[in-house]
Amino acid sequence: MLQRAPLGFSVFGYGSQELDIGNAEQIQAVFDAIKPELVINAAAYTAVDKAESDADRAYAVNSHGVGLLATAAESLGIPLLHISTDYVFSGEGDKPYTPDDVTRPTGVYGLSKLAGEKQLQAQCSRHLVLRTSWVFGAHGNNFVKTMLRLGSDRDTLSVVADQHGGPTSAGSIADTLWALAVIFQQEGRLGWGVYHYSGVPACSWHDFANEIFTQAVSLGLLEKSPELKAITTADYPTPAKRPAWSVLDCEKLADVHGLSPRSWVQELQAVLQQLGERRSA
Repeated sequence: MLQRAPLGFSVFGYGSQELDIGNAEQIQAVFDAIKPELVINAAAYTAVDKAESDADRAYAVNSHGVGLLATAAESLGIPLLHISTDYVFSGEGDKPYTPDDVTRPTGVYGLSKLAGEKQLQAQCSRHLVLRTSWVFGAHGNNFVKTMLRLGSDRDTLSVVADQHGGPTSAGSIADTLWALAVIFQQEGRLGWGVYHYSGVPACSWHDFANEIFTQAVSLGLLEKSPELKAITTADYPTPAKRPAWSVLDCEKLADVHGLSPRSWVQELQAVLQQLGERRSA
């Protein structure tokens, strides 16, 4: 679908049914048809727990598909911007991870995303990897919408309090990618490489849930907040190991491109307001 965007951009967006990034012929056909000047890859296999038993599919999308996109982009001299994840790190640190820190994924999802980064770096000379974390928004399945659903049904909720990261709105990620595209349009180049972008300040899932309910009650999305109980990761076992520490250092993006992280508290309010408007429409 073609959307007319500001600044003279024409934006083409494709879902997986329209463009399978694991199909080199489809990629080439799309590139030939629209002749893009820059490509943003937001496609990903993100079912973290399912990936543990569905590794082939996770790698097909997160690694092989990225490699095909990168190869096609390089053949036409097109830059490729790619979204990656905090899961490329072990989560065993205690300081915000910089883009240059050693990667050590602990599960299939993180391993497949890191493999995709390496495919991109090997196949496309003009690339930019944007790692992010704890993505939420008004669309799709995410922590905010899950908490609202559970909060409307239950009086008590247990939420993990020993995992820390930076909640990041999908809208702010999109705005950041758009800003990078504008810089490329105006200057003909970007600072290629790996960057981090996530919301601030860092918090735990329990902290995040508490703010969701506080704002949801204030906005009238919930009548009352459920009682929140803080639990440990060990109390809530999952097939895939979650990083205990997912805090990303975003200074490089600010230093090179002048793009700083946003307050997730403010972004959350905007998302909840959007959800409220959708309910009342």
